[in-house]
Amino acid sequence: MLNRIVLIGRLTRDPELRYTSANGVPVASFTLAVNRRFSQGEKREADFIPIVTWRNQAENCAKYLGKGSLVAVEGRLQVRSYEDKEGQRRVASEVVADSVQFLESRDKRSTNSTEESPSFDDSMIGDDDVPF
Repeated sequence: MLNRIVLIGRLTRDPELRYTSANGVPVASFTLAVNRRFSQGEKREADFIPIVTWRNQAENCAKYLGKGSLVAVEGRLQVRSYEDKEGQRRVASEVVADSVQFLESRDKRSTNSTEESPSFDDSMIGDDDVPF
């Protein structure tokens, strides 16, 4: 059986860092907006997926990521049930991240640059760069 998820999207808010009451283990949570395309035209919609990270990864996410950061998340889907304050049974689905890759620098995010990266040009590769 396999439970793996890979997502690329942008944070909808800054990560929230907490520590478990029992051992003081860091845990960060954030929501990832992942675009979804439809086959008809350029209409776009997004899914908003809750992400949870633990330990060092949680502290790094809280320290270096913010609203709008572009990240790739790899992890597993977790569905759990709990009882809310009013005694109602609730179900929560979230991705527990094993890996969060930062896909852009903090500088690029803070300037909100819409500049495209330069396109590839053969002149960018020298003869010494080719492995054969």
